[in-house]
Amino acid sequence: MLHLYVIRHGETEWNKEKRSQGRLDSPLTDKGKEDARSLGARLQDTEFRQIISSPSGRTMETVRLVKGERMIPLFTDERLMEIDLGSWQGKTENEIKSLYPEEFDTYWNKPECYISVGGETFLQVQHRLMEFLDDLEKTVRDGNVLIVTHGVVIKTLYLLSRDSLLKHLWEPPFIHGTSLTILKLDAGKKELQLEACVSHCS
Repeated sequence: MLHLYVIRHGETEWNKEKRSQGRLDSPLTDKGKEDARSLGARLQDTEFRQIISSPSGRTMETVRLVKGERMIPLFTDERLMEIDLGSWQGKTENEIKSLYPEEFDTYWNKPECYISVGGETFLQVQHRLMEFLDDLEKTVRDGNVLIVTHGVVIKTLYLLSRDSLLKHLWEPPFIHGTSLTILKLDAGKKELQLEACVSHCS
């Protein structure tokens, strides 16, 4: 069986500004870097067969800080990228609320009905994540794998693990920067063993 150690990238400058990132990027804050190093110390005695990361700059920066000097094979997979937010990307929460009030309300209150302006739906994120997990189980039979990804991807992972509906996407827990989730994956069965833990954060 596989144990997936799933982490969100560290806090970024745009996270602090409440600015949507999606497929765009911004650097980690000092807190984001510090939390990533602390997570690396927390996981230093855990043996990983490999690391698979979203190719985004903020996730790759997080990987480097968590991994440190450890020699662990590192791969990237675009299916772990954040939801494509289309026209929202680079805009602040207030700007989005002003320009796209109906879509903004649907995004947060009826995620199952959300249709992006030039980007992805949550269902599309779910489908690519399901495909990623299926492929991973076919290629890595057992051991620990470190997954470095994004908030919406992790929230989608929770839904898949609980066999829950998209309308429950935003239910707790909140996915903070560098939060750690551990998922046991065994013959397609998913069991959450740790949820969004930030005990290592400052």
